[in-house]
Formats: sequence, structure tokens, C-alpha cells
Amino acid sequence: MNPYIERVLNETRAKNPNEPEFLQTVEEVLTSLEPVINAHPEYEKVSLLERMVEPERIIQFRVVWEDDNHNWQVNKGYRVQYNAALGPYKGGIRFDPSVNLSIIKFLGFEQTFKDALTGLPIGGGKGGSDFDPRGKSEAEVMRFCQAFTSELYRHIGQDIDCPAGDLGCGSREITYMYGQYRRLVGAAEFGALSGKFVSSGGSLGRSEATGYGAVYYLEEVLKHDGLDIKGKKLAIAGFGNVAWGIMKKATELGAKVTYFSGPDGYIHDPDGVCTPEKLDFIVEMRAKDSAHCAPYAEKFGCEFVPNQKCWGVKDVDVYMPSATQNDVNLEWAKKIADSGVKYYIEVANMPTTNDALQFLKEQKHMVVAPSKAVNAGGVSVSELEMAQNAERVYWTAEEVDAKLHDIMKNIYHSSVAAAERYGLGYDLVAGANIVGFQRVADAMMVQGVF
Repeated sequence: MNPYIERVLNETRAKNPNEPEFLQTVEEVLTSLEPVINAHPEYEKVSLLERMVEPERIIQFRVVWEDDNHNWQVNKGYRVQYNAALGPYKGGIRFDPSVNLSIIKFLGFEQTFKDALTGLPIGGGKGGSDFDPRGKSEAEVMRFCQAFTSELYRHIGQDIDCPAGDLGCGSREITYMYGQYRRLVGAAEFGALSGKFVSSGGSLGRSEATGYGAVYYLEEVLKHDGLDIKGKKLAIAGFGNVAWGIMKKATELGAKVTYFSGPDGYIHDPDGVCTPEKLDFIVEMRAKDSAHCAPYAEKFGCEFVPNQKCWGVKDVDVYMPSATQNDVNLEWAKKIADSGVKYYIEVANMPTTNDALQFLKEQKHMVVAPSKAVNAGGVSVSELEMAQNAERVYWTAEEVDAKLHDIMKNIYHSSVAAAERYGLGYDLVAGANIVGFQRVADAMMVQGVF
């Protein structure tokens, strides 16, 4: 390993001993950059890596809100403004009990390179709270979002930091946050938050953008091998917005999702989630109860396997982990490799542990694509929303989709070119890390040391 990379990794581990998710993603990114760092000894002279792994700003605050029983509840809120070398901080807000500083830092670090990959003028950031919106009334969600924004508004703005939605924080939550932001700043600053309802300045196509983008990326991977996406069977995880977007776009292009999962187990539908009735039912099911996918099997008479994951099934062409981080560990990775399935396309943020990812990359029969490239569709359409807000226009769904398609194709081809340029062959993981890193590094180098 390059001595500079090794030293920065050791220093980062020493400074952040209780942040495993953050350390995992830093290690994954930096170890893939060795040929770049070897070619640029000037980076060490200006402590580029040390500055890049350290967030520019971390904001932590309490969120006090009143529940429907008139009891006061207290949650933790976070915003990590990671790197703004390329533009205003941009990244989602996550509402989930699992949220802690380590998770927000890892997401912000990943977001920096993901945003750079899009080629759009945005930096990287991430935020969230340990608030759980599940089981809360509409009024409770609104009051929490207003309380959260009453602190966050001081640190964001369309030219400073532009949060979007993420896990547990969809258009409803973002629009509540925007309403409170508008009230506090006294201005209709649409671009301050993205992922809003269309009636409040949101973009058409935003909720399904991550899933659509993942399928567009997969389409390019298959084309590289001379294959068509038509007829391909996909196994995915989750049934939220991202998974639904994959289901819908795959169906439009002639493929089908035959496996998907929830916290309670997984569904096997040999016919695929590929009819309007099934797609509509997915939306209804998650709105009623996002913790259970079993009702789908009851409705459509297909197989439900409780308390299991579908990783390792053999009757598919592509695996797309699309639910949450560290969903696939080394044990599951071995089952995936044994299945003989060639394509492993990460969609969720860091869905694979580092040892599992390295193991899958070492399998000569497999093609592995990284989440920071594959799931960039969401943030791309968020930035397109900001562009529409700035111009005071609305683009059609077809216009947004066409721009998204072009962005995802460019991400794929730039990653392929970068890996080849540094003699790494067809390595989509390293290629994506290199493209994102190089764009941020170039901007940091010309802006001076600070």
C-alpha cells in the first residue's frame, strides 16, 4: 500500500475509533486510489487526503417536539457538511432510529464522491435524526419536521447547503421542512431543499430517480457484455421508493424483478412485479406498513420466505442490494458467488461490507458495480430540481428522465475510462472512486490550502 494512504488510514482509525461505518467507507475509497496517489506526490505536500477525510463542518443539535399526547420528546439531529469544493453541500436527510454520527459521516463522505461523479456543481453533505417516522401521526411528523428545521435552517440555503430526502424522509417530510424554512427566512427560496412535492417546487420524477438511475446504469453494464436488459430477472432488497423505481423502470425496459424483500423476509414472484396492479399494491403496502412485505404474497399467491434474505438464489441474472448499509456480509457474499450469477450491482449506500465487497470483486466470473455510481440518480434529479427552481420553470417528466439517463451513462463510461487509464482493467468500483476523487481533488488543489 502507498505509504501516504497507509498513514492517513492509520491516523483516521486513531481519531475515530468508535465510528465503524465511517472507517469502513474511508478504507474502501482510499485503498482503491493507490495508482492516483502514486501519480500525484504533490497531494501529500498539501495534506490533501487528511483534509478530504475530515468534514469541513459537523453540526449536532437536539430536536424537541410535542407528541399527540402532549408529551415532549427529544431526538438528536445532525448535519455533516463534508466538502463544498465543487459547489454547495448536497445530500439527504435520514430519519431512522439507527442514525448516529458515524453513519452520517460515512454517508457524507460517500456523498462527496457520488455528487462529484454526476459532473454537476454540487458538494457533499448528509444529515438526519434518530427520529422514527413509522407509527407517528401526520401531525407528529409535521411537528418534528418543523422542530428539526428550526435549528437546521441556520446552516442551509440554496447557495450553502441544499438537503434532500433519504431513508424515512420523503417528499412529505421535505415539504414540511421547506414550509418551516420559508416561514423562518421569509423568502420563497425553493432551492434550499429538494425532493419537495411538485406543488411546492419539486421536480417530476424525483421519488423514482434513484431506482431509474440504477437500472440505466445496469443497462450500460449489460451492453458492455453485448447483452440486452430485456428478459433479465432481478433480485433486489427493499420495497421503498428506490426498489419501486427499479421495479417500474425494469418493467418498462422489458426486465422484471422476481425477488424483493422487507424486514420480515423475502418475496419470490416468478412472474415479476411487472403489472400496474402489482406496482400500485407495492405503494399501498409500504404506506400502510413499511416493515412487512408478506401481504404481497397473500395478495398475488406467490412465495414468501420469512426472516430470510434472497441472496444466493440461482434463478436470476442480477443482484441489486437496494435497502440499507451492510446488508451483504461475507457469508452472504459467498452464497452469491456460489449461485453463479454474474452481475452484482450495489444500489443502497454501502450495502456490502468491505470484506464481502473485496471477495466478490475477486470472483472472476462476476461484475461488481459500486453504489456511489449506481445510486447517483437521486442526487442528480435533486440538482435538476435546484436548476428548475433557479430558472422558475418546470420540466416535463420526459425531459427529466432524458437528462437522468444521460448522467447515468456518463457516470458509467467515465468510471470505465478512469480504471483503464490507471491500468486497473474493467474495475467499476475503483473507476468510480477515482473519477469522484479526482474531480474533488482538482478543485481543492486550485482553491488553496484551508
